[in-house]
Amino acid sequence: MEPRIIGPGPYRATKLWNETIELFRAGMPQRRHRIHFKTYDQCFTASEAIDFLHELLQCNQNFGPDVTRNQTVQLLKKFQKNHVIEDVKGRWGKEDFEDNSCLYRFPPVSPLKPYPKRPQYSTEPIPFPEWDDRESLSSQGRVPVKPIVMNPEMWYKRHSIAIGEVRVCRLVYRRELTKADVEEIWKSRTLLHLQKSLGLDSLNDVMNVKSVQGKHVVHNVYNINKQNIVVLEDRSKELPHWLLSAMKCLANWPNCSDMKQPMYVGFEKDVFKTIADYHGYLQEPLLTYQLFDVFVNVLGLLHKKLVAIEALQVCCLLLPPENRRKLQLLMRMMARISLNREMPPLCDTSGNRALMVQTFSRCILRSKEEADLGELLSTKLVTFMMDNYQDILSVPLSLKNAVEDYLGHQRRVQIKYPGADMDTTLHSSVTQPQVTPHQYEYQRVNKPQDPLKLSLEDIITNKQLSSKERKKRLKQFQRSHPEVYKERLPTPESEAALFPEKTSLKSHLSFFTLKRPFQPFQRTRSFRM
Repeated sequence: MEPRIIGPGPYRATKLWNETIELFRAGMPQRRHRIHFKTYDQCFTASEAIDFLHELLQCNQNFGPDVTRNQTVQLLKKFQKNHVIEDVKGRWGKEDFEDNSCLYRFPPVSPLKPYPKRPQYSTEPIPFPEWDDRESLSSQGRVPVKPIVMNPEMWYKRHSIAIGEVRVCRLVYRRELTKADVEEIWKSRTLLHLQKSLGLDSLNDVMNVKSVQGKHVVHNVYNINKQNIVVLEDRSKELPHWLLSAMKCLANWPNCSDMKQPMYVGFEKDVFKTIADYHGYLQEPLLTYQLFDVFVNVLGLLHKKLVAIEALQVCCLLLPPENRRKLQLLMRMMARISLNREMPPLCDTSGNRALMVQTFSRCILRSKEEADLGELLSTKLVTFMMDNYQDILSVPLSLKNAVEDYLGHQRRVQIKYPGADMDTTLHSSVTQPQVTPHQYEYQRVNKPQDPLKLSLEDIITNKQLSSKERKKRLKQFQRSHPEVYKERLPTPESEAALFPEKTSLKSHLSFFTLKRPFQPFQRTRSFRM
């Protein structure tokens, strides 16, 4: 059975769990073993299982070569706890898997995790705020403006036909955007951007969209310092001062100018242990339980580095501000320690880089259910985030520009010109003078209900137009709006009344005009027989 790459999609963690179990059961060598004068068929030792599974995970592209032997032991403990493997003597309740020669076997039925029949989350993303035309006319938050005046040249440019001056146009009024509206737009746009980055048809299967708060996204985008680190408004949620000093000490080692404590041999190890203990007692990981499935799906994109970075940028915007700030500070410290050649080894058994990932991966990402591959997945994700933390924990400019452009469009008054197929937007504060509510109500009541009718009346009553020009524009208007034209000029007589014939000298002399020209008398010969 060949391993396959499991990309982003619903229940990715469950798919990885089931596939790992199937690969392990299909490839694990089993043979006869003898222990304590008793023979057991179709079994394997704990050390053999560790060796095989460790190699299997390192060769699997879903996990990679960074998987350690200790992580493999931890995974086999979960396998024993979930009865993927069992003791050959049938002992239950006190499972303790260790790297030794104890014998294990596979149970008759493999306990694969079932896939839920219904989506875990059924709430659709909150739609973008929409302001209907009719709704906006009765809105109390409406900004009154005067109708715009257009000349024939502007009308011709917009509609490719010059049908006269348009003095009134229909305005689509929109209520003023509130803080809640802005947060809702940011939330919807961010979720849509994330869905596109992950290549999913819906986010309902990987996260609870309703739990996402737009105010967190807005805060993470705009409340930042020069280093792009989130600034908290509530100081009670800030890290303790002593912890910040300890993290700053190791991040800037050996230049610890603000450290007043005397330094001794092993001082850096004690400082690191203090930082690790604090993060080890966090009740919830920094990436939160609710977003676990989302970050696991990003792991399926790591072979596309730029795409994965963009997806992680958006995912980290969904975090509460205090979580994002703690993550930024922790990642910066981890990256600097792992790259600092002057930093002495903080552990005798592993290097500083591996120690950073091993120590803090669990406090950054883990699932609420312990019976899964959370440790392996978090290790891979944390390694990638530590190597690219500056890009991942920055605000994506493409998303920011797109949302700001959308907000700017929503704040503008939309003007719909008569006969136009598309709308043109103009900012009310630039093109429209402010009027009092009383004046606006008077204009609204007394102005024509249909601007097309007013346009037709302008053509009819415009005395500056010649008869030829008026006929031309009326024909153009009739082709564009036959129903309005027929309502105003229903009969040929009504059209003719617009063009009274001028009396000329030729018409008075028409009385003397013969229908047939005069022909002289011609004598004809008659032949008598």
